[in-house]
Amino acid sequence: MPLTDAKIRHAKPLKKPYKLTDGDGLYCFVTPAGGRLWRFKFRFGGKEKLLSLGDYPRVSLVEARQRHKEALALIDDGRDPCAEKQAKKRSAMASDASTFERVARAWLANQAHDWTPKYGEQVRVRLEVDLFPSLGARPIQAIEPPEVLAVLKIAEGRGVIETTRRLRQYTSAIYRYAIAAGHCVQDPAANLASALKSPPRPIHHKAIPKLEAGALLRAIATYDQMPRADAETRLALTLALLTVVRTNELRGARWEEFEKLDQPDAALWRIPEERMKMRTEHLVPLPKQAVTALQELHTLTFRSGRLFPGPKPDSVMSNNTMLFALYRLGFRGRTTTHGFRRLFSTEANEHGFNRDWIERQLAHDERDAVRGAYNAAQYLPQRRQMLQWWADVLDTWREGAKS
Repeated sequence: MPLTDAKIRHAKPLKKPYKLTDGDGLYCFVTPAGGRLWRFKFRFGGKEKLLSLGDYPRVSLVEARQRHKEALALIDDGRDPCAEKQAKKRSAMASDASTFERVARAWLANQAHDWTPKYGEQVRVRLEVDLFPSLGARPIQAIEPPEVLAVLKIAEGRGVIETTRRLRQYTSAIYRYAIAAGHCVQDPAANLASALKSPPRPIHHKAIPKLEAGALLRAIATYDQMPRADAETRLALTLALLTVVRTNELRGARWEEFEKLDQPDAALWRIPEERMKMRTEHLVPLPKQAVTALQELHTLTFRSGRLFPGPKPDSVMSNNTMLFALYRLGFRGRTTTHGFRRLFSTEANEHGFNRDWIERQLAHDERDAVRGAYNAAQYLPQRRQMLQWWADVLDTWREGAKS
């Protein structure tokens, strides 16, 4: 006799489990704990099999019979209902694991060894703020280019053009990772650059014309003779010119980073990777004039451990100290400390120095990974010769003679 809802509902648990049969292999399995589970027993490929169809009352009698009917239809079609159920389960699990957010977070974890924690955090926040709200829950293989473009256009509408460009780059990188991992087969962000606004042309830091460099050098040499001026700032400007390092690399320097200052021909500044823009240790061979400036500075700041200590414990000179000093010297709008690097690059290139030596001295990023790995350990003697030439040129300009 077919089952009824009343019979299932009033079925009492016993010490041992038992079955309430409905027909054609469908039954309700009553457990000692009171559970009522739908089961379908059938034979397929010469083997007896058991298919779970859910539990009562979550799956009603009507629904259980419908699932039973669908399973019988699969058998009639030569397909195993148990295998079909497992395939659907795997597909659902794969779909859940392949949402844009899940794959993006896996990509972030994969990149962690190449990035600083600070940069990794910046990328994570950008994804969470700009991409995940709209794309995060979507299956990564189902996202189409118009969807990605719409999200990027929202960021672009805020006026953050460079951030928008980077978001597109991150999206493409996530898709390259997803393709390699088998989550999808194409990158919907690959061809969107032309549909987005281009970032404005970069504003280069102004370099002082060569003919005015002598006046600048003479002004710097007498800076601390001005009211409320100090020798530390004069020496900072001097070292920025002689070493052509970035301002942040100079003002954050510690005395422990310097080697062999008692040997002018071998003196070296070893800037640790955590203080470098490109996160690679940078070696700066020091010209003799830089060693002289450091020896003077040593008498002023050695006790602090930093070359240019700030007013608070373990702080450093303000980012604007050298720039404002140039203003006081009458060079507002005519150059910046970063402009010193451009001046050096121009002069060194014009005088025929090897481009690789110049780029390595400026600690510029080497886009070719193999070339960059090779260059990182090269050119120290050549760069020492080049920087000594540069220091001598600066002396010549300061004295007012033609180079």
